[in-house]
Amino acid sequence: MSEQPVIVTGSVATDCLMTFPGSFTEQLLADQLAHVSLSFLVDTLDIRQGGVGANIAYGLALLGLRPALVSAVGADFQPYAARLGALGVDLASVRTSRTRHTARFLCTTDRDGNQLASFYPGAMDEAVEIDLADTVRRLGGTGIVHIGADQPAAMLRHTDTARALGVPFAADPAQQLARLDGSAVRRLVGGARFLFTNAYEHALLLDRTGWTEAEVLAETDTWITTYGAKGCRVDRAGMPPVEIAAVPARSATDPTGVGDAFRAGFLAATVRGLDTVRAAQAGSALATCALESVGPQMYGDAVDRETLESALTAAYGPQAASVARTLTEARGRGSDAP
Repeated sequence: MSEQPVIVTGSVATDCLMTFPGSFTEQLLADQLAHVSLSFLVDTLDIRQGGVGANIAYGLALLGLRPALVSAVGADFQPYAARLGALGVDLASVRTSRTRHTARFLCTTDRDGNQLASFYPGAMDEAVEIDLADTVRRLGGTGIVHIGADQPAAMLRHTDTARALGVPFAADPAQQLARLDGSAVRRLVGGARFLFTNAYEHALLLDRTGWTEAEVLAETDTWITTYGAKGCRVDRAGMPPVEIAAVPARSATDPTGVGDAFRAGFLAATVRGLDTVRAAQAGSALATCALESVGPQMYGDAVDRETLESALTAAYGPQAASVARTLTEARGRGSDAP
């Protein structure tokens, strides 16, 4: 089956993932919140390859696509690049900094699934130097550009370029919403085919833009909001919202990168012609695969037709089995890298 390529912009990072056996909220004193100084003794440390752009590209490659990653990295990216390249990710548009390390993400998760995280951008600050138009021309077009969390000026530049070229794009400001003012957020959202947020980001986006939900929907075709174990909601202008349940997980091992897996499943289903509800179901299935693994790029063994078909059928009924077949029909194009 011939498919237009998917372009994924966003961060590439090394993730340092830790687990705290207690609850963060139990350590917070209401009368001392102005003077917080906390240290958590963690039980585990896992160092994984991550970053939202790379995580989404990984998920797309697992499903047999050849996504083009657009990002900025350091010279230390070479072992990471070898793994992504072997899986089938197009790395020709990745910029390597001469002076900075690849970004670092440090995250501690407590027993309730709450997370405290810090992010050092490093080479990501040079992403603004990348011209998305070069990648679109090199590939001869694109089915969609996913514009994920990145250096803010780069996100704006990529969005402006996608609009100028008339190529469809998905807006996914995610963690960068906290750093963007209202005009920047409105610029990122306007004209998007898809807008992705989680529940908190949904509220923050409304606050930042000053828009109502109806005004947001006037600017984008489809708004997908994820609610963790409660699933997701799809909103479109003039249509009632559609709620899609999550695919139940056997164990909630690590939430890091689950949202990125959802986006990979959603985008893969979309470029293969599935409607938005089926695409959201596909995203939910891949998200659960990621949730059951430690690290955002360690769920490769779970992405096979039989496993996905069983999970989708259990969650959505026998008709959803066709989603698994669509997702995995070109699975053999990449390698079997985990």
